[in-house]
Amino acid sequence: MGVRNRNSAECANSDSIEEDETDIIYGLDDSPPWYLSIFMALQHYLTMIGAIVSIPFILTPALCMKDDDPAKGYIISTMIFVTGIVTFIQVTFGCRLPIVQGGTISFLVPTLAILNQPQWRCPSSDILDAMSAENRTEVWQLRMRELSGAIIVSALFQTIIGYCGIIGMILKFVTPLTIVPTVSLVGLSLFENAAEASSKHWGIAMLTIFLLTVFSLCMSEVKVPLVVYRKGLGLKITWFRVFKLFPVLLTIVIMWIICGVLTAVNYLPPGHPARTDAKIEIVRRAAWIRVPYPGQWGWPTVSVSSVLGMMAGVLACTIESLGYYPTVAKMCGGPPPPVHVINRGIGTEGLGTILAGIWGSGNGTNTFGENVGTIGVTKIGSRRVIQFACLLMLLQGVINKFGAVFIVIPEPIIGGIFCVMFGMITAFGLSTLQYVNLNSARNLYIIGFCLFFSLVLPKWMIAHPNVIQTGNATLDNIITVLLSTSILVGGFLGCLMDNIIPGTPEERGIIAWADQMKLTKDDDTEAAQVSGSTYDFPIGMDLIRSWKWTSFIPCSPTYKMKL
Repeated sequence: MGVRNRNSAECANSDSIEEDETDIIYGLDDSPPWYLSIFMALQHYLTMIGAIVSIPFILTPALCMKDDDPAKGYIISTMIFVTGIVTFIQVTFGCRLPIVQGGTISFLVPTLAILNQPQWRCPSSDILDAMSAENRTEVWQLRMRELSGAIIVSALFQTIIGYCGIIGMILKFVTPLTIVPTVSLVGLSLFENAAEASSKHWGIAMLTIFLLTVFSLCMSEVKVPLVVYRKGLGLKITWFRVFKLFPVLLTIVIMWIICGVLTAVNYLPPGHPARTDAKIEIVRRAAWIRVPYPGQWGWPTVSVSSVLGMMAGVLACTIESLGYYPTVAKMCGGPPPPVHVINRGIGTEGLGTILAGIWGSGNGTNTFGENVGTIGVTKIGSRRVIQFACLLMLLQGVINKFGAVFIVIPEPIIGGIFCVMFGMITAFGLSTLQYVNLNSARNLYIIGFCLFFSLVLPKWMIAHPNVIQTGNATLDNIITVLLSTSILVGGFLGCLMDNIIPGTPEERGIIAWADQMKLTKDDDTEAAQVSGSTYDFPIGMDLIRSWKWTSFIPCSPTYKMKL
């Protein structure tokens, strides 16, 4: 790679990390010194932690867990611990791109649809309060086991289509008008959760939104001095866009301090959700060291309705990750990822979701867009840095008291973050419309109907859970869960209507989308040889190349077939 041969003169011509968009400091195959790798890894860890800790704030209430239950900290620690394991597998043996794999909001939509079924709805607060601690624990662990089973079995689909190369055949049906409703509805479906958390104190929630907007948009180009190490130059001062990289983290810290001041002067009444001491007992009761282990909440249970419902999250994550792989490779100055990289990456993501279910994180795994953005800002795309970040995640995952700290973040702050985060997910889905002809009445009809109807039908199904009466209880549950999951309804309708309603390839955005998804050049050119060395396994390649049959294995680095 060219980044390895950059000389000192090239470094000297750049006054800051951000000035040259193609100036990659460390590329895919580069190995920064260990002491620098630690600080670079901490940067990725801090970016990841802001996204992952928001998931339990929605998940645990649906599991019937009390706000002050220390187990909420155990779930956060488990998520971070599994993120470390899965990310290491993906970076080292999977797609070998420097991406972070962790919990995703895409799985929350089907999760809430499953837990809204009559058999899984929470008992009244009076009944829960009257229960013993052991019985309350069994209530939420029973639901967690059901979710874990659904996550494990549904992720087998992603694992199979990845490692077996089926993803290549599916791609031609995954059009922009399939992606738009699938991804956009992930954010739109969760607006009630954002409203509930924000309503605890709208003033704090709105100030959170304001600061996050100012930091991420208005101050994104503001630079602050930072001492960094540059190859060939040693330590030097550079100007760093800290607000562009850490807008969420800075917002949480500042708002947490403000809530602390309001708590200290007793502006907020005792027990108010915005007080910083409202849940402080959780930190005191949390253990210092606790190692998450498979089956820690009991072994998973499996039901067909839950598995099919959870499939919606798997499909949404698969579609989202397909867009990240070529983007990350380009940002790191690496060659386009060949077909075997895409196959192996999707398959490994499915394997990671299976591990997340076995460990009982209550969620699956997906590529973190926040960390992809970090690579673009810092110009550091070394997979070695992400491997160091994995070690930090594993360490934090066993220090449970540190995970418990994130639970005491005041709820209105989380509500404000939700409003922006869910909105950005919606916008990410809608951005795919750039490939289609928006002057086409056909396209506008499909987009409008899929988005609107996919909100109407699940809302009605949740309000009328017993409306499906086929005479078979299992079939009733399956249909109810499927029709209650907005991203599944939207994705199915979008894919079906776009592939059966007549339209030209240009009108549907097929041509423009195909240009975006040019993933490989599987030939004997120099580019292909560089690609091979970059995405080869770190060990065993001589043996793999000596076996001719490996060229027919879709996830093998020697795979020759084109997408």
